[in-house]
Amino acid sequence: MADSSLGAIRPAATVLLLRDAPSFEVLMVKRHHQIDFAAGALVFPGGKSHQGDNDPRWRELATGFDAVGQDDAALRVAAIREAYEEAGVLLARDADGNLYAGEAAKDVRAAVAEDKVAFIDVVGDLGLKLDLSALTVFARWITPKLMPKRFDTWFYVAHAPLAQQAICDGHEAVDAEWIAPAKALELAASGARKVIFPTRMNLQLLAESASPADAVARSAARPLVTVEPWVEGKVLRIPDDAGYGAVTEPLDAL
Repeated sequence: MADSSLGAIRPAATVLLLRDAPSFEVLMVKRHHQIDFAAGALVFPGGKSHQGDNDPRWRELATGFDAVGQDDAALRVAAIREAYEEAGVLLARDADGNLYAGEAAKDVRAAVAEDKVAFIDVVGDLGLKLDLSALTVFARWITPKLMPKRFDTWFYVAHAPLAQQAICDGHEAVDAEWIAPAKALELAASGARKVIFPTRMNLQLLAESASPADAVARSAARPLVTVEPWVEGKVLRIPDDAGYGAVTEPLDAL
């Protein structure tokens, strides 16, 4: 979706898909090195909101509208769409209310990512409804003013449908892996993986949980404090009450 105003903050959504078999892990994807944002970084599936995420037909093709709080249904649609596009995981239910466990949707996800096929048409043709209530708000981060591109990103947590296999799209994401939050942090600290500041902070917050159920419960109970980092001297600061503790990030580390 084109952005006509310089410096505009674009809405975005990211989802932390969690599983506990064989152990507590989160799905992460490696961004393509030619992508203009977070190139080569290990991130959670996500991206900016598209116009189709606001399609009024979603009210008939998604469940859980009543569960939406401070966020917007379109952001949840965006989070589910991005997980589908980048990792091939579709958070949806069939006509009987069962979790979608099929593979058919993977065949057209490249066309959806390239805006050749509407995501809502894929969902409708499969006889599914997106499960908006599967998402629980985890965090909200706004890109600091010093960055040329800014996003207002809502982070969600969700139990991954174990019957679906995560496969990267090979376009924006070149690899997909299930990884323990603490292990991802170790790889970032050693330099084995590139992990950008917001991702690292949310991995640290996720690592405080013992399981997917614990992570979802903590997210639901935690007051949401919007994080918009600011520059203070030679470091980036975030609010001390946002759940991450007192954090300072050297500017030269960004």
